[in-house]
Amino acid sequence: MLFPVSAPLDPDHVAATGRSGSVHRVTGETDVRVSLNLDGSGRCKAATGVPFLDHMLHQIASHGLVDLEIHAVGDTHIDDHHTNEDVGIAVGQALAKALGDRRGIHRFGHFVAPLDEALVQVALDCSGRPHLSYSLQIPAQKIGSYDTELVKEFFVAVVNNSGLTLHIRQLDGANSHHIVEACFKAFARALRLAVEIDPRRAGAVPSSKGVLERAGA
Repeated sequence: MLFPVSAPLDPDHVAATGRSGSVHRVTGETDVRVSLNLDGSGRCKAATGVPFLDHMLHQIASHGLVDLEIHAVGDTHIDDHHTNEDVGIAVGQALAKALGDRRGIHRFGHFVAPLDEALVQVALDCSGRPHLSYSLQIPAQKIGSYDTELVKEFFVAVVNNSGLTLHIRQLDGANSHHIVEACFKAFARALRLAVEIDPRRAGAVPSSKGVLERAGA
Protein backbone atom coordinates (compact mmCIF):
# COMPACT_ATOMS: atom_id res chain seq x y z
CA MET A 1 0.00 0.00 0.00
CA LEU A 2 1.27 3.49 -0.90
CA PHE A 3 0.43 6.73 0.88
CA PRO A 4 -0.47 9.69 -1.36
CA VAL A 5 0.70 13.19 -0.57
CA SER A 6 -1.87 15.21 1.37
CA ALA A 7 -1.89 18.08 3.85
CA PRO A 8 1.34 18.11 5.89
CA LEU A 9 1.33 17.51 9.61
CA ASP A 10 2.62 20.02 12.14
CA PRO A 11 5.87 18.55 13.55
CA ASP A 12 5.32 20.33 16.88
CA HIS A 13 1.90 18.73 17.17
CA VAL A 14 3.32 15.29 16.38
CA ALA A 15 6.03 15.69 19.01
CA ALA A 16 3.55 16.93 21.60
CA THR A 17 1.00 14.16 21.12
CA GLY A 18 3.50 11.33 20.72
CA ARG A 19 3.68 8.60 18.13
CA SER A 20 2.78 5.29 19.69
CA GLY A 21 1.66 1.79 18.83
CA SER A 22 0.34 -1.15 20.83
CA VAL A 23 0.06 -4.80 19.85
CA HIS A 24 -1.39 -7.85 21.56
CA ARG A 25 -0.33 -11.02 19.77
CA VAL A 26 -1.61 -14.43 20.89
CA THR A 27 -0.64 -17.76 19.36
CA GLY A 28 -0.58 -21.34 20.54
CA GLU A 29 3.00 -20.72 21.64
CA THR A 30 3.08 -17.20 23.09
CA ASP A 31 1.04 -14.32 24.47
CA VAL A 32 2.84 -11.02 23.81
CA ARG A 33 1.86 -7.44 24.62
CA VAL A 34 3.94 -4.50 23.36
CA SER A 35 3.41 -0.77 23.81
CA LEU A 36 5.87 1.59 22.12
CA ASN A 37 6.20 5.38 22.09
CA LEU A 38 8.72 6.89 19.68
CA ASP A 39 8.64 10.24 21.48
CA GLY A 40 9.60 8.81 24.83
CA SER A 41 12.44 9.27 27.27
CA GLY A 42 13.88 5.75 27.32
CA ARG A 43 11.61 4.13 29.89
CA CYS A 44 11.40 0.36 29.64
CA LYS A 45 9.46 -2.41 31.33
CA ALA A 46 10.41 -5.72 29.76
CA ALA A 47 9.35 -9.10 31.11
CA THR A 48 9.61 -11.69 28.35
CA GLY A 49 10.80 -14.68 30.33
CA VAL A 50 14.08 -14.44 28.39
CA PRO A 51 16.49 -12.44 30.59
CA PHE A 52 19.09 -11.59 27.93
CA LEU A 53 16.36 -10.45 25.52
CA ASP A 54 15.00 -8.19 28.27
CA HIS A 55 18.50 -6.71 28.65
CA MET A 56 18.68 -5.98 24.90
CA LEU A 57 15.19 -4.44 24.85
CA HIS A 58 16.37 -2.07 27.57
CA GLN A 59 19.21 -1.03 25.24
CA ILE A 60 16.71 -0.18 22.48
CA ALA A 61 14.64 1.94 24.87
CA SER A 62 17.53 3.65 26.65
CA HIS A 63 19.64 4.53 23.62
CA GLY A 64 16.76 5.08 21.20
CA LEU A 65 14.78 7.23 23.66
CA VAL A 66 11.83 4.97 22.97
CA ASP A 67 9.40 4.09 25.75
CA LEU A 68 8.77 0.34 25.71
CA GLU A 69 6.47 -1.85 27.75
CA ILE A 70 6.69 -5.53 26.84
CA HIS A 71 5.20 -8.54 28.54
CA ALA A 72 5.42 -12.03 27.11
CA VAL A 73 4.48 -15.50 28.26
CA GLY A 74 5.74 -18.29 26.05
CA ASP A 75 6.87 -21.89 25.85
CA THR A 76 10.33 -21.16 27.18
CA HIS A 77 10.30 -24.62 28.80
CA ILE A 78 11.00 -25.83 25.26
CA ASP A 79 13.43 -23.06 24.29
CA ASP A 80 13.45 -19.28 23.74
CA HIS A 81 12.87 -19.35 19.98
CA HIS A 82 9.12 -18.73 19.83
CA THR A 83 9.14 -16.00 22.48
CA ASN A 84 12.15 -14.26 20.92
CA GLU A 85 10.56 -14.30 17.45
CA ASP A 86 7.08 -13.28 18.57
CA VAL A 87 8.42 -10.39 20.64
CA GLY A 88 10.30 -9.25 17.52
CA ILE A 89 7.11 -9.53 15.46
CA ALA A 90 5.10 -7.50 17.99
CA VAL A 91 7.83 -4.86 18.34
CA GLY A 92 7.93 -4.52 14.55
CA GLN A 93 4.14 -4.19 14.32
CA ALA A 94 4.05 -1.62 17.11
CA LEU A 95 6.83 0.34 15.41
CA ALA A 96 4.91 0.33 12.12
CA LYS A 97 1.81 1.65 13.91
CA ALA A 98 3.81 4.35 15.66
CA LEU A 99 5.39 5.48 12.38
CA GLY A 100 2.07 5.60 10.59
CA ASP A 101 2.54 7.09 7.10
CA ARG A 102 6.09 8.14 8.08
CA ARG A 103 5.53 11.81 7.36
CA GLY A 104 8.10 14.33 8.49
CA ILE A 105 10.73 11.89 9.71
CA HIS A 106 14.39 11.89 8.72
CA ARG A 107 13.79 8.33 7.43
CA PHE A 108 17.48 7.27 7.34
CA GLY A 109 19.68 6.50 10.34
CA HIS A 110 23.25 5.33 10.78
CA PHE A 111 25.36 4.67 13.86
CA VAL A 112 28.59 2.89 14.77
CA ALA A 113 28.63 1.72 18.39
CA PRO A 114 31.74 0.61 20.27
CA LEU A 115 31.63 -1.59 23.35
CA ASP A 116 35.16 -2.28 24.54
CA GLU A 117 36.77 -4.33 21.73
CA ALA A 118 33.50 -4.73 19.80
CA LEU A 119 32.45 -2.32 17.06
CA VAL A 120 29.15 -2.68 15.19
CA GLN A 121 27.72 -0.53 12.40
CA VAL A 122 23.98 -0.22 11.74
CA ALA A 123 22.36 1.63 8.85
CA LEU A 124 18.60 1.66 8.35
CA ASP A 125 15.89 3.15 6.19
CA CYS A 126 12.25 3.44 7.27
CA SER A 127 11.36 2.66 3.67
CA GLY A 128 8.38 0.36 4.16
CA ARG A 129 10.36 -2.31 2.29
CA PRO A 130 11.63 -5.06 4.62
CA HIS A 131 15.21 -6.19 4.10
CA LEU A 132 17.92 -7.43 6.45
CA SER A 133 21.63 -7.75 5.75
CA TYR A 134 23.26 -9.28 8.81
CA SER A 135 26.92 -10.15 9.29
CA LEU A 136 27.52 -10.59 13.02
CA GLN A 137 30.07 -13.27 13.78
CA ILE A 138 29.27 -14.25 17.37
CA PRO A 139 31.84 -16.70 18.78
CA ALA A 140 29.70 -18.30 21.50
CA GLN A 141 26.58 -20.36 20.86
CA LYS A 142 25.02 -19.07 24.06
CA ILE A 143 25.12 -15.94 26.20
CA GLY A 144 23.84 -17.21 29.52
CA SER A 145 20.88 -19.34 28.47
CA TYR A 146 20.23 -17.31 25.29
CA ASP A 147 21.03 -18.90 21.93
CA THR A 148 23.02 -16.32 19.97
CA GLU A 149 21.47 -17.44 16.67
CA LEU A 150 18.27 -15.85 17.98
CA VAL A 151 19.76 -12.36 17.56
CA LYS A 152 19.30 -12.62 13.80
CA GLU A 153 15.82 -14.11 14.21
CA PHE A 154 14.78 -11.15 16.38
CA PHE A 155 15.86 -8.64 13.74
CA VAL A 156 14.28 -10.68 10.92
CA ALA A 157 10.97 -10.46 12.79
CA VAL A 158 11.32 -6.73 13.50
CA VAL A 159 12.26 -5.92 9.90
CA ASN A 160 9.50 -7.98 8.29
CA ASN A 161 6.82 -6.42 10.46
CA SER A 162 8.01 -2.80 10.56
CA GLY A 163 9.10 -2.34 6.96
CA LEU A 164 12.68 -1.41 7.78
CA THR A 165 15.64 -1.83 5.48
CA LEU A 166 18.35 -2.79 7.97
CA HIS A 167 22.06 -3.43 7.50
CA ILE A 168 24.12 -4.76 10.43
CA ARG A 169 27.89 -5.01 10.09
CA GLN A 170 30.40 -6.21 12.67
CA LEU A 171 33.60 -4.23 12.28
CA ASP A 172 35.44 -5.76 15.24
CA GLY A 173 34.81 -7.85 18.32
CA ALA A 174 35.74 -11.02 20.19
CA ASN A 175 33.40 -11.10 23.20
CA SER A 176 29.94 -12.39 22.30
CA HIS A 177 28.08 -10.28 24.86
CA HIS A 178 29.90 -7.13 23.72
CA ILE A 179 29.17 -7.82 20.04
CA VAL A 180 25.44 -8.34 20.55
CA GLU A 181 25.02 -5.43 22.94
CA ALA A 182 26.91 -3.10 20.59
CA CYS A 183 24.56 -4.23 17.83
CA PHE A 184 21.43 -3.38 19.82
CA LYS A 185 22.88 -0.03 20.90
CA ALA A 186 23.79 0.87 17.33
CA PHE A 187 20.31 -0.17 16.17
CA ALA A 188 18.71 1.98 18.86
CA ARG A 189 20.72 5.08 17.96
CA ALA A 190 20.21 4.61 14.21
CA LEU A 191 16.48 4.19 14.76
CA ARG A 192 16.38 7.31 16.91
CA LEU A 193 18.02 9.34 14.13
CA ALA A 194 15.69 7.91 11.48
CA VAL A 195 12.36 8.44 13.27
CA GLU A 196 13.02 11.91 14.67
CA ILE A 197 10.97 14.71 13.11
CA ASP A 198 12.85 16.78 10.54
CA PRO A 199 11.61 20.38 10.86
CA ARG A 200 12.72 21.13 7.31
CA ARG A 201 10.36 18.43 5.99
CA ALA A 202 7.32 20.38 7.24
CA GLY A 203 5.51 17.08 7.70
CA ALA A 204 5.97 15.87 4.12
CA VAL A 205 6.64 12.27 3.12
CA PRO A 206 10.45 11.78 2.98
CA SER A 207 10.56 10.39 -0.55
CA SER A 208 11.22 11.90 -3.96
CA LYS A 209 8.23 9.83 -5.17
CA GLY A 210 5.97 11.48 -2.61
CA VAL A 211 4.86 8.09 -1.26
CA LEU A 212 6.23 5.34 0.98
CA GLU A 213 5.03 1.80 1.37
CA ARG A 214 3.55 0.72 4.64
CA ALA A 215 4.52 -2.54 6.29
CA GLY A 216 1.71 -5.05 6.69
CA ALA A 217 -0.69 -3.15 4.45
